[in-house]
Amino acid sequence: MHFEEEQAFYEENRAELRSKYAGKRVVIIKNQVLGVYDSDREAIRETAKTQPRGSFMVKFIPIDPQKEVVRLSPLGNIVSP
Repeated sequence: MHFEEEQAFYEENRAELRSKYAGKRVVIIKNQVLGVYDSDREAIRETAKTQPRGSFMVKFIPIDPQKEVVRLSPLGNIVSP
């Protein structure tokens, strides 16, 4: 899956998301934050209860922006460590 729309939403709202959710994982679907969690596992587990796996992006909002990287989870969702 490609997550261009979700990544664009993140990029456009990066400062606001960091100010609200630094150190957390946010679940993004299209142009909205669907949930906020403490771990990738929790974010995927809880979101998969209502959304198909692979249809949402889990993004880690680092406290230090220099530590931001993107990787693909084993479930096919884009996540950041």
